[in-house]
Amino acid sequence: MTTLEGTVERITFFNEENSYAVAKVRLSSGELVTVTGELPHLYIGEKLRLTGQWVVHKEYGKQFQVQTRESEIPTTEKGIERFLASGFVKGVRAATAKKLVSRFGLSTLDVIENDPELVAEIPGISLAKAKKIAENVRAYSDIQRIIVFLQGIGIGPGYAMKIYKRYQSEAVKLVRENPYRLADEIIGIGFKKADQIAQNLGIKPDSPYRIRAALRYLMNELCNEGHIFVDEQTLIDAAVKELAVDSSPVATEIETLIVEKELIRESKEGRPILYLAPFYYCEIGVAARLAEMAQAQLKPVKIDTAKALEQFSAEHQIQLASNQREAVLKSMDNALMVITGGPGTGKTTIIKSILSLLKKAGLRVALAAPTGRAAKRLAEATGEAAQTIHRLLGFGSEKAEGGRFQHDESEPLDKDVLIVDEFSMVDLMLFYHLLKALAPGTRLIMVGDVDQLPSVGPGTVLRDLIASGQITAVRLNVIFRQSQESMIIENAHRINRGEFPQLVKSTDFFFMSEEKPENIIKLLPDLISRRIPGYLHCDPVEDIQVLAPMRRTLTGVDNLNLVLQEALNPKRPEIPELRHGAQVFRLGDKVMQIKNNYQKLVFNGDIGRIRELEPEEQRLVVGFQEVEGERLVEYEEDELDQLVLSYAISVHKSQGNEYPVVVMPVTTQHFLMLQRNLLYTAVTRAKKMVVLIGTKKAIAIAVNNNRIEERNSFLQKRLRNAFQGKSE
Repeated sequence: MTTLEGTVERITFFNEENSYAVAKVRLSSGELVTVTGELPHLYIGEKLRLTGQWVVHKEYGKQFQVQTRESEIPTTEKGIERFLASGFVKGVRAATAKKLVSRFGLSTLDVIENDPELVAEIPGISLAKAKKIAENVRAYSDIQRIIVFLQGIGIGPGYAMKIYKRYQSEAVKLVRENPYRLADEIIGIGFKKADQIAQNLGIKPDSPYRIRAALRYLMNELCNEGHIFVDEQTLIDAAVKELAVDSSPVATEIETLIVEKELIRESKEGRPILYLAPFYYCEIGVAARLAEMAQAQLKPVKIDTAKALEQFSAEHQIQLASNQREAVLKSMDNALMVITGGPGTGKTTIIKSILSLLKKAGLRVALAAPTGRAAKRLAEATGEAAQTIHRLLGFGSEKAEGGRFQHDESEPLDKDVLIVDEFSMVDLMLFYHLLKALAPGTRLIMVGDVDQLPSVGPGTVLRDLIASGQITAVRLNVIFRQSQESMIIENAHRINRGEFPQLVKSTDFFFMSEEKPENIIKLLPDLISRRIPGYLHCDPVEDIQVLAPMRRTLTGVDNLNLVLQEALNPKRPEIPELRHGAQVFRLGDKVMQIKNNYQKLVFNGDIGRIRELEPEEQRLVVGFQEVEGERLVEYEEDELDQLVLSYAISVHKSQGNEYPVVVMPVTTQHFLMLQRNLLYTAVTRAKKMVVLIGTKKAIAIAVNNNRIEERNSFLQKRLRNAFQGKSE
């Protein structure tokens, strides 16, 4: 291993995603050399001590390939200025750095760290900003130590800032003691990276810490696929393959996790199955709560419901189909009610009818939906207040309200009836929290489309409720006259029946034949930025949503977002932007939250617009639409991983939302994901227009593939047992 010392003169190339850099370094001998490697926070004028080896690149010649790096705190005025202006010290740019060094000279760093009040005397720097700059400068030496440590155990320094922010000066000690904690506590470091660190630290392959971390990882991976439990032998086999160890220590650590109540073992058809504890208690709890609610005494509806429904229908000139009328009347008589149906079958009309009767009977009713957009749509359709389920249950910020649901068994909702729309989006854990907040005697009416894709979160709640046969359910199957005129609705039902959609000329459903994915990519920008907005007089960003079956491939979500961002919000000098990893965010961009953030009250799949963006602070503000209007949510640098561009999103993430226009590439590139309920879900997201671009062959593959996504759930059987009074 060779060691070099020198000063950075030029940064030829830098990749934000992995911190790989190519730079020119002037050695103390005066020689200018090329160095390459993972070099985050590199800046011109930085003094480096590098270890590595010389290599000869076939195209670029002799280079020094860096293995480890140490940086020196600058000791000259020019060096200090360059360091402060490098971008590493958030809140300081070139002009500010120049002012600081001009005022304090060689003492600049010492003044920043110890006397921020003096720094605040400089125009444009508040005391709060001066203190923040001081924090970042103090962090520098700690982060350099962490970088050296991480490099020494085989992981790049790109995660140093995240690790430092989490553990502060304890970082090296805690990582050395148990590197597997990184998988649970540092975004971006999963089990595999933590395992690499552990191996380099000399942790044995059959270490109990390693096996338990792998079991947690594998269980969470399965839950992320929607499963509630996993076959125990399947988990053992997966762990043996992942870890390259014998099954005996894996089985031992499963027993340890069971004793520690992290895992729960049950039996299904004579085979042992395993739950993560929260999922087990949710599944048990949902069945028990529903059985209890079904037996509870209801507050009577003291009106002639049949007569009141006739009056409502006459007043609003509505002709209800027989199963619509059945759904409304049964909602009055049952504690639990499921109403399911496709587009155009009158689900909204039924909700309005039910509301009318309940209000006439003097019952207190709450309306809710899983997402802000769905709640807003429900409020607009009914003229009544509606909330997200999280808002209804009183979930607030951790500081203000304890970071939990405020309504539960000890403080139930003060309502006689709860109506939940878009219920297909509700996963098992959210449903359990909802049921805990309903007092016995509260009616629960669940409205949704069981033929859509299952919820993004674990479980198949709506499907299981209906299939259990224990809860009163009405399926709406009559398409009303005004809906029959919509080719969107006609084709949605054709797809759901396994029939090829009609691709004849219409005003709201279009098919554009294009076999080559690269031609679709060329066509989309003009279609979305000019042609559709010109035809419908709509906003290309707010009103048009591109959906795709997959993330990868040329016509997948990731690439489509790059193409559409360039078309709809291109790079311009007057538009601020910031880069975070591989992503570039610009003011005005359409973005989506990709994980639940209970403190900010934004959830996986929520879409908003970037309303403020400060590149210097690596901070942005996103506006999310809610019932009350737009709510602004602030994101700091270490929270930007929770956002992605959303000019294009997956069909799964579109659930529960409606858009004026849906555009969807349908190509055989997406073969693995082409299935009937996926295409059906995509089409039913559109209100005014659907545009499918691709091939009839790909559409036919989807229509003919009626494979339902199977998820491991025991809820159906638990419901039957609970309703029949059988103990678990």
